[in-house]
Amino acid sequence: MRRRIVTALKARFPNIVGPKKDDICYATQNRQDAVKFLAREVDVVVVVGSQNSSNTNRLREVAEHRGVPAYMVDQADELQPEWFAGKPRVGVTAGASAPDVLVRAVVARLEALGAGQVSELAGVVERVVFPLPKGLTGTAAAKAPEVGPGSA
Repeated sequence: MRRRIVTALKARFPNIVGPKKDDICYATQNRQDAVKFLAREVDVVVVVGSQNSSNTNRLREVAEHRGVPAYMVDQADELQPEWFAGKPRVGVTAGASAPDVLVRAVVARLEALGAGQVSELAGVVERVVFPLPKGLTGTAAAKAPEVGPGSA
């Protein structure tokens, strides 16, 4: 459907320019497409991200429009065991700006609540990196922990 809309827009407005692939909207669209697929496979969706994030809210809405209950959390300790009662398949996704460490913490909490198996769905691999603002670059780099093989 998306392709038909783009084709129609290009036919009507030949000089139209779409978003660049390195735009944050690209990452948001990837996540929305993934949630559409995920919602067919699970009984409930947890969206990791801030309550005031529009793309995080949209991910929750996408799941709910597909008939799957969805909850947003900023932190793993916000998960409520009753959300998962009678729902053996739980999907986890995150807003574009949610750090991976928060997603891993949510998955660990789900395991502590009794999740027996964790599987990662294949999807679009995002290789786009958004640099920190110039004023934060030196400060953040100096405070950031080293991450890599052998790091704890």
